Amino acid sequence: MSKEETITIKKESIWKYSTFILAAVLIVGAFVFFTNKDTTTGTETQPGQQVPSTGGKVEVSVDDDAVLGDENAKVTIVEFSDYQCPFCRKFWTETYPQLKSEYIDTGKAKIVFRDFPLTQIHPAAQAAGEAAECARDVGKSNDAYWKMHDKMFSEQNILDSGSATGAVTKTVTFSSTELKKWAKDLGYDIDSCLDSGKYKSEVGKDLTQGASYGVQGTPAFFVNGKLLSGAQPFSAFKAAIDAEL
Repeated sequence: MSKEETITIKKESIWKYSTFILAAVLIVGAFVFFTNKDTTTGTETQPGQQVPSTGGKVEVSVDDDAVLGDENAKVTIVEFSDYQCPFCRKFWTETYPQLKSEYIDTGKAKIVFRDFPLTQIHPAAQAAGEAAECARDVGKSNDAYWKMHDKMFSEQNILDSGSATGAVTKTVTFSSTELKKWAKDLGYDIDSCLDSGKYKSEVGKDLTQGASYGVQGTPAFFVNGKLLSGAQPFSAFKAAIDAEL
């Protein structure tokens, strides 16, 4: 009859093994989290999606979306974006002002904003896209659209960092209540328009068309049809635009 075997593990060994397991779990969790973010270019995607790669030119429609800049500008920038995406706000904060002053305001380029709401991770993005369209409707101008566009990103900066020029650090949560208030701050009563879902299909059309062009993450830009992916620095836009002038 064989002797019963026993295994003795020291407390120090248990602690060592537990620490190792915990570290492994944290590493796997971090991997899963960052597979949905490209932190090099600043692009955010839905779970399971891939960040689009740059390639040849694509025929991209501007649809009937809001245009900022000279309609006859030689360069057209079509932006597919998500109002709740922190990387889209990063572009608006860090790159857009210089892009606007040096190329849009001077008539060299125009920019068209098209919605690409990543609703699985940004549940307020769809309503925000509709709110901007409602502001354009109520204000009866593209100018009203761009005021609401700026207002939504600005308010998120305040909620995120405590100042309108603070660093972008996280996704900010908001609802239709805030969207309506922000619009009223600008003088636009969008309550009935937003509640009716009048522009739900318009935002959905942008998403569908963007996907057909290969857009899978936000922000994504087409400079005269050539894809520029992510919250790129101004120098990247300058190179792309200058090549078209």
